[in-house]
Amino acid sequence: MLEIKDVTVKVQEKTILEHFNMKIATGEIHALMGPNGAGKSTISKVLMRDESYKVVSGTITYNKEDLLAMDTTEVAKKGLFMVSQNPMEVAGITNAEMIRTALNDQGKNTLNILELNRKMVAICEELQLPANFVHREINYNMSGGEKKKNELLHLWMLEPNFIILDEIDSGLDVDALKIVADSIQKYYQKFHPSILIITHQKRLLELLKPDYVHILKNKQIEKTGNYELAENIFKSGFSGAHVMSESDQDA
Repeated sequence: MLEIKDVTVKVQEKTILEHFNMKIATGEIHALMGPNGAGKSTISKVLMRDESYKVVSGTITYNKEDLLAMDTTEVAKKGLFMVSQNPMEVAGITNAEMIRTALNDQGKNTLNILELNRKMVAICEELQLPANFVHREINYNMSGGEKKKNELLHLWMLEPNFIILDEIDSGLDVDALKIVADSIQKYYQKFHPSILIITHQKRLLELLKPDYVHILKNKQIEKTGNYELAENIFKSGFSGAHVMSESDQDA
């Protein structure tokens, strides 16, 4: 589904990633880990086509299309969806308004307004959010945990097939993290999307169990392994862990 090949990224002339490579097949869950400041969130910004992040070399293909030729709107229409560690507040536009507009724009809206509202209310109940969140302004005046759950309301309504979780666990208490992880698990079981998890915390990976774990150091992926690699890192840090070769991953 996604192939990032030999990508180098700069921000204000500073090289953040260099010769970065990653492949994610349909339905796979990948985790990207690394020390603070290693550039983990950079790849999410690049995939969502943030213009501040300049790809100076390399290619990114998504379902055999050139992702780097797309803007953010086009990427979203292709089914990419990101939940960031600090979701943006959008005053003056409600969740319902945004979701209806996005669904109409993507040709996915087959429900009338009442049916659409009932579906959103049901999702709010699953996420343990008040029903009035349907008509709340997007992430406005919400707590950190409410913002993450609110983004998952959008996820369930828009039904993307590639999800980027950029430190979604940041700032969540134990109960909120369990609700968020359970919701993502249910979504995965229903739709089988590809998922890229960017994190440095243990609990989310314990709950979601990625197929592959990548370690980002020195501007590129230095190690790839299975979930055991993450367990080793939590025990002994980013030095000394099982390494899986690219041929092992392809297999």
